[in-house]
Amino acid sequence: MAIYRDYQTINSQPVRVPYFDIACKYCGSRNIIKYGKFRGIQRFFCKDCKRKFADNDALPSMQTPIEQVGAAVGMYYEGQSLNSIRRLLSQIYNSHPSDSTIYRWVTKFTKSAVNEAKQYKPNVGDTWIADETVLDIDGQNVWFWDIIDAKTRFLLASYISRTRTTKDAQKLMEMAAERAGKTPKVVITDRLAAYLDGIELAFGADTKHMPRRPFSVGENTNLIERFHGTLKDRTKVMRGLKDVRTARLITKGWLLHYNFLRPHETLHGKTPAGVAGVEFPYRNWQDIVAKRRVITPKQTSATSAVIIPAIEDYPAHAKGGHRRAARKPSRAKRPQRALVMAGISGVRK
Repeated sequence: MAIYRDYQTINSQPVRVPYFDIACKYCGSRNIIKYGKFRGIQRFFCKDCKRKFADNDALPSMQTPIEQVGAAVGMYYEGQSLNSIRRLLSQIYNSHPSDSTIYRWVTKFTKSAVNEAKQYKPNVGDTWIADETVLDIDGQNVWFWDIIDAKTRFLLASYISRTRTTKDAQKLMEMAAERAGKTPKVVITDRLAAYLDGIELAFGADTKHMPRRPFSVGENTNLIERFHGTLKDRTKVMRGLKDVRTARLITKGWLLHYNFLRPHETLHGKTPAGVAGVEFPYRNWQDIVAKRRVITPKQTSATSAVIIPAIEDYPAHAKGGHRRAARKPSRAKRPQRALVMAGISGVRK
């Protein structure tokens, strides 16, 4: 039996519009039936995995559509506070998630995105710039180290520590080399003494260390100082991270946003990952949430299509069910039945 939507008006006449490509969100089966409505949204029951799901763009076990979840995560990494995101979702989508719900979205999809981004190796230059800055984590000062490629603006590594020693500088360099798959020819830093031995321990004599002052002539640390200003703007709306572990996760997510999703004016509208030759399959947080690896000009619903296809393009399950074929009508009734199935009258003769 075909599964239909409610009556809709087409050519000034009410018709029943069939669902297309409707499948279980959990197992992908098409052996499904209608299972009532909840808050005006049609629900279905899968006979194979025995689970219920709604006909919306929400992920399994979630009620909020993908578009809203992705927008919330994107706004968070663009600098909006949780309260501000909640107000915007209420005004734009008439959705009312709590601050804790939004934060759960951020942490959940940050973890999956960071793990997937690890597999992409950027093609960076031979001159790297390193620096460190202090951040306030729950009333305690911690040091945030990072190192950026001067050519592509790609942030190669970030490291949080409670000290500022040679071992910390060495750790930063080793993380950057592992991420880039190479060692640099030149590393530019400020005049912190920890870099002197840290770079030599990590790279040996093959890498030249150039300590510079922030406003000296030539390549200097101005680039990374500007990044630290952006990072501190981000931490203002975090309103007190509770521990270093949480700070590391959010920082990794923000750096992923900075490298892979945030276009830069100095890079002519490209992301650092794009300039570094990385073909990241997602262009925004909505794509990351939905796992839409293939980017098309027009995104469609995950469960049902909006455009009504031609009669010849109807899937088999929309015509007569999933497991058994529909009983063939008499030859004289076939054209009329086909038009009824399409919800269109007077089109084909």
